[in-house]
Order: sequence, then C-alpha cells, then structure tokens
Amino acid sequence: MSDGHPLEGVVAVPLDGPIWSRVFLVAPLVLVATREGGGGHDIAPKHMATPMGWQNYFGFVCSPRHATQRNAEATGAFTVSFPRPEQFVEISLAAAPRLRDSTKPSLAALPTVAATAVDGVLVAGCSLYLECELERVVDGFGENSLVVGRVVAAAARADALRAEERDDADLIHDVPPLVYLSPGRFASVDRSLSFPFPADFRL
Repeated sequence: MSDGHPLEGVVAVPLDGPIWSRVFLVAPLVLVATREGGGGHDIAPKHMATPMGWQNYFGFVCSPRHATQRNAEATGAFTVSFPRPEQFVEISLAAAPRLRDSTKPSLAALPTVAATAVDGVLVAGCSLYLECELERVVDGFGENSLVVGRVVAAAARADALRAEERDDADLIHDVPPLVYLSPGRFASVDRSLSFPFPADFRL
C-alpha cells in the first residue's frame, strides 16, 4: 500500500486544486470561432471539446468570462475548425491574450473563410469543419459552462475522410490527427491499432 491508498503503487491526489494539472490527458485541440458584436470575429483554442452523443451535437467547456461563450450566446452560433499538426503556429496566435482595448490583433494573421450555414468564419487549412447553431449552455461546473451546438453543416479535407477502400491505419498515418496533451503539450498521432472489441460488440 502507498499513502493510505488500497491500490499498490497508487497515491491519493489532493483535491484542494484541479487534479488535471497533475496528469496528462489526451484531448482534441480545436479552434472555436464566434462573431463579435462589432462585426468582427473571435477565434480561441479549446481542448475540453467533444461530440455530445452519437447524433450531430458538439460541445466544449467555456466560461461566461470568455468572449467565446458570450458571443455564442449573443449570436446563437459558433464554428469549430480542427487544425492539422503543422498549424501549431496558428493555434498559438489564437491563444494570444487580448489587449487592454479588448482586441486581439494576432487573429489578423489567421487565414479565414466565411462559413456556409451560420454567420461566422472557418480557419483555412484545417482537416474538419463544423458549423453549429447554439443548442444550449449548461452552467454550474464551478466557474465553467458547457456550450453545446447542433451541427448544421460539416466539411472535411477529402483525404481526411474514412472510405471503404482505404485502411483506417493508413489514413491515420497519412493524415495524422492533432491531439492536445493537457497540460501544455501537443502531439501528432500517426500510428494506431484496431481495438479488440468482443464479438458482436456494438458501440
């Protein structure tokens, strides 16, 4: 036993602060874009982001203190761009803090195109794009909220889409997904194995 925990080699992690800074967790790294009140747009990286169930809903963790959530609630829409590993500079630019006048000049260096189904922009060069209408905001996770959208349009690079004639392992090797290793690291996943599901298992 170790540190009072019944599992061998395991120690208790104190809960006097967030435990997520003590271990590495794998997550997608996406760029969420929203329309600002003055007609411009905001783009911010998010890693606490995921499909919400098996249908076409997508959500991310945010905060009422952040422009992303305020904009999404005000306009009823947001877009999600999934960057490629070589776009880490663009992600870093999107993460830059706002100036005292609340502007974020670094966004001018990000190439964007207009969304097709909502009033917003997409970051050029990414692998997958989602255009979402705001479904709901769920508050109460401490200072954070869950922002959920219904996907009303989606697009992807042709070479990033799964196809019957292409092996999934080859696809991942050729077009590796970008993942965020929270906290503070990223990786490119180019090697994968089929999961050994039991016979007749259904997700």
